[in-house]
Amino acid sequence: MKQTEQDQKRSLFYIYGITLVASVGGFLFGYDLVIISGALLFIEDAFKLSATMKGFAVSSAVLGAITGPLIGLWFADKIGRRKTMMLAALFFMISTIGCAVASSIEILCFWRFWGGIGIGLAMMSSPIYIAELSPAHMRGRLVNVNQLSNVIGINLAVIVSYFLSFSGDWRLMFASQAVPVIFLIIGLLLIPESPRWLAEKGRIAEALKILTKINGKEKAEIELKEIEDKLHEESGKFSELFLPGMKTALFIAIVLMIFSQINGVNMILLYAPTILKEAGISIGSNAILSSIPIYLFIFICTFIAFPLINKFSRRGLLICSVSGMALGHLIMAMVLYWNLPPLATLIPMLIGTGAFTLGFAPLSWVIVSEIFPNRIRSKALAIVCFFLYASSFLIAQVFPMLTQWFHHQYNNTAGMYLLFAGVCTACAIFSWKMVPETKGLSLEKIGDFWKQSLKK
Repeated sequence: MKQTEQDQKRSLFYIYGITLVASVGGFLFGYDLVIISGALLFIEDAFKLSATMKGFAVSSAVLGAITGPLIGLWFADKIGRRKTMMLAALFFMISTIGCAVASSIEILCFWRFWGGIGIGLAMMSSPIYIAELSPAHMRGRLVNVNQLSNVIGINLAVIVSYFLSFSGDWRLMFASQAVPVIFLIIGLLLIPESPRWLAEKGRIAEALKILTKINGKEKAEIELKEIEDKLHEESGKFSELFLPGMKTALFIAIVLMIFSQINGVNMILLYAPTILKEAGISIGSNAILSSIPIYLFIFICTFIAFPLINKFSRRGLLICSVSGMALGHLIMAMVLYWNLPPLATLIPMLIGTGAFTLGFAPLSWVIVSEIFPNRIRSKALAIVCFFLYASSFLIAQVFPMLTQWFHHQYNNTAGMYLLFAGVCTACAIFSWKMVPETKGLSLEKIGDFWKQSLKK
């Protein structure tokens, strides 16, 4: 029996509601990592930070995020995707309170580390959860909701930082995170568990009930049969990740996520007020205000990304996106080398962040959340996220020091952006050579792709 138009509307409302709640993890990822960019201008003065400690104030949360996937590796399989997201919310709340009352930079970094664990848990479990509930034809758009939520979190963090910058109250900047954390906790109490996780645990009736709400009874039964068939073929052991086909998928996912962190655009987002301040905008509040167009621009680009992901191939859009990022970095290097007016730095920042948001940012998560079979998906994502946050920690720690080195050696930082342009070029070549096309395929059929590729 096919779904009526009214049933289809109910299903859409149901799945978008679930996705909205799950994506709050993405919101908190963006909010938590970027709130420090505004607060850093005042924390630097309050605690007299060196370049090394400034980098650690930013990267301590990322260091915690390295630990998150290792914890989530066990929890996502044992207690489920939804409860793992609840655990992430608990870590966020603990971190929020701790950062707001921190009396030293060491204590602040300690509590940001705890928040980072929440980031690692959320950004491992949320994309898996959304991908596992999404119909194949909607998966790209729905996983991009997580990216949209992330961008909304980034924008709100900047706006909150700006209005609180007049008083210099960096403690309240961190405390403001409590509002979305409470929303996440309440929302997670209302949404269901992943039907694929339920099927894996033998809770077939519950899985069918959720799939029916999403796809209608007829499609739900077909999809559940596919899920059960694939589960019987998979062992779910770690060793399965290192079989020839899966090993290639894991390699592609790891490299994509490393590139997503070391391409330089995240550094623009994290350090935007500081970059503008060093470019000649010296007052804290004005530096934050001048960075707002960047964050608003990526917000608009995230909406534009929805139809782009739906219309174009994953692989083609990815290559175009990374190429645009390389162009942005090259222009930034020229602006800095020729000492153009401070606000001219906004142009390459907009090009780089726009290109990143239109393609690489959403597609990296879409691709890595869909290319692995059901039983090993959480294990694969845990490994991938470990490398993601390890590389993110490294670049966040090294960026201020490398920037300072270029400034001392050459009296400008253009060389830093030439390095980033080279990284983006390497990523474009890798995407062209290695990344397969997965658009429109069910998760089960994507799992079959790696086995079939071995026979060719």
